[in-house]
Amino acid sequence: MRLTEAAERFGTPLYVLDEVEVRSRCRAYREALPHAEVLYAAKAFLCSATADWIAEEGLGLDVCSVGELRLAAAAGFPPQRMLLHGNAKTPEELRLALRLRVGRIVIDGLAEIPRLAALAIADEPQRVLVRVLPGVAAGHHAAVRTGVAGQKFGFPIAGGDAAEAVSRILAQPSLNLAGLHCHLGSQITEVGPFLTAIDRIVALLAEIRERHGVQLPEIDLGGGHGVPYLAGEPELDLADFAARVRERLASACAEHGLTVPRLLVEPGRAIVAPAAVALYRVLVVKHGTDGQVFVAVDGGMSDNPRPALYGARYQVRLIGRDSNAEPCAVDVVGRHCEAGDVLVPGAHLPGDIRAGDLLAVPVAGAYQLSMASSYNLVGRPAVVAVRDSRARQLIRRETVEDFLSREVGR
Repeated sequence: MRLTEAAERFGTPLYVLDEVEVRSRCRAYREALPHAEVLYAAKAFLCSATADWIAEEGLGLDVCSVGELRLAAAAGFPPQRMLLHGNAKTPEELRLALRLRVGRIVIDGLAEIPRLAALAIADEPQRVLVRVLPGVAAGHHAAVRTGVAGQKFGFPIAGGDAAEAVSRILAQPSLNLAGLHCHLGSQITEVGPFLTAIDRIVALLAEIRERHGVQLPEIDLGGGHGVPYLAGEPELDLADFAARVRERLASACAEHGLTVPRLLVEPGRAIVAPAAVALYRVLVVKHGTDGQVFVAVDGGMSDNPRPALYGARYQVRLIGRDSNAEPCAVDVVGRHCEAGDVLVPGAHLPGDIRAGDLLAVPVAGAYQLSMASSYNLVGRPAVVAVRDSRARQLIRRETVEDFLSREVGR
């Protein structure tokens, strides 16, 4: 199905997700890392259909809320292939995770240790990982650099906080400490930060063995694998990542006399972002007195907050008609009551761009709909999947009736 046909059939804004592309990227990770466990990071984007695809392609699932956990469970995703993490898990999340018997829970704070231990059963210990901060700064924006001290996640290795968390967990018979977890950041396009993290985490594994006489069998390096949003931008080379991480993990363990632990990784964006396109209809073209041109569309920061939050940059294309007009610089803006509601500043579109035109924004599959809001009570867009030139709706458009249904009185 053509994108123009999808827009006519399902309306705009619309997110079009290529099922074959998602599955292909899942397989690429399994083939590059055959001895590792690959878990898809649900926070990038999750619905029942994507949970099915992920399960069928042999990946695990990384969830971080009761909503993601319940949706995945309702879709039939095997709980033993799930991992739950989050810096402030609710009692409801912990109880549900234990009831479902999820494969792993990532401990992110000292208070979680006795709370989880009290809920778990000593006869069936819950497998847990400890989220550590290796002191490695990586990622495209300060808000997503999560591998260093001074932010809300995990336990710093430097200073002994991580070692203290390990000691407390090992003292709980209802918890089975399986390994160490870290997540360095987002949109990482170089392998170097992961290698530095491995060195520091393996050193901590050696310290744990010396102090407690146990070797933990797993290391989770998280995700954050970068993809290009603009032409010429770098992306993380998966083959290079797999080879160099495997080599560094083996050499670091050999240096400390450790058995090589099982590796876990959690890609999200790298699997789903390039597989989707967002479609918008132009509503207004406004020419400012200083020559600035605003092209306002029927979506905006409610379905894609990333430009406003992180200064994220996108490409945009006119589709559905040919134009011989010279390109001109325009700001593609949203419909919301915020001056910062700018989707693509400085875009180059044909000079005859006009109301009714259809615009496509590629690489739209991650952290757009999953972070979407109902600002100005504008409903979130529909999502359709395409496969074999056929489209089917996965998520319907949110309507005013949906908002009204939440009203319980006045």
